[in-house]
Amino acid sequence: MLSVENLSYTYPGGTEAVRGIDFAIEKGEIFGFLGPSGAGKSTTQKVLIRLLRGFQGNITVLGKPLNQWDDSYYEQVGVAFELPNHYQKLTASENLSLFRSLYNGDTLEPAQLLEMVGLSEDADTRLSQFSKGMQMRLNFVRSLIHKPELLFLDEPTTGLDPVNGQKIKDILRQQKQEGRTIFLTTHDMTVADQICDRVAFIVDGQITLIDSPRNLRLQHGRRRVTVEYHHDGTSAPTQQAEFPLDGLGDSDEFLKILRTNRIETIHTQEATLEDIFIQTTGRSLT
Repeated sequence: MLSVENLSYTYPGGTEAVRGIDFAIEKGEIFGFLGPSGAGKSTTQKVLIRLLRGFQGNITVLGKPLNQWDDSYYEQVGVAFELPNHYQKLTASENLSLFRSLYNGDTLEPAQLLEMVGLSEDADTRLSQFSKGMQMRLNFVRSLIHKPELLFLDEPTTGLDPVNGQKIKDILRQQKQEGRTIFLTTHDMTVADQICDRVAFIVDGQITLIDSPRNLRLQHGRRRVTVEYHHDGTSAPTQQAEFPLDGLGDSDEFLKILRTNRIETIHTQEATLEDIFIQTTGRSLT
């Protein structure tokens, strides 16, 4: 669906934002582009959506070199920017109807889109009266209006409460099931861990690692199990014990704890994506 080879981009003035990165995204994949502010995430996305020209390297999208696409490119791709960009004097429905009119192919009804993100009751409200979270939801759903094959999303859950953030993630999973490909830039490792098939870590304009979240957790986690329990089933403060995951079923001490105490929790020592990012790049996400 998308192939990037040796991509570099330097802004006027000499700031090199992206330095020779390579990656490819398969059809129907959710690909997370993860890194702190200033890492090169948004620059890469702006190149891919043709807002920034004059890049170095080779980019192929939907089987065609990016620089050979004309404006028909935007019939195939959907874009949601990190900051909403709506017409504030128009209502939510009017905004979607306006953008819908720009496309030549089949489109979704504004009412259907608003219902997807819980904005049906606000269809006739001017955008100037929307909260940031409401604007973000409209910003996201606008990218779906023309049923694009490829979605470019920049921090799609920023500013959303947990309920509406979950709605967005559920919609993305549904889009994936329908065969769409999603390129997601974020610094929210929890979101990436929950929905991405693969992630790339980018720092200072260079990709340091690409793999699935599961593989990364297994590779960088500790093969240990921690048990929290109440001694002899009493209500005394919990105690904690840690055991090697290998050979756990043959550990007499572990089995004794299970048989004679009231267990509160048992969990493996998995690393989070944020832990792995810091470990492999030496940088934090802030």
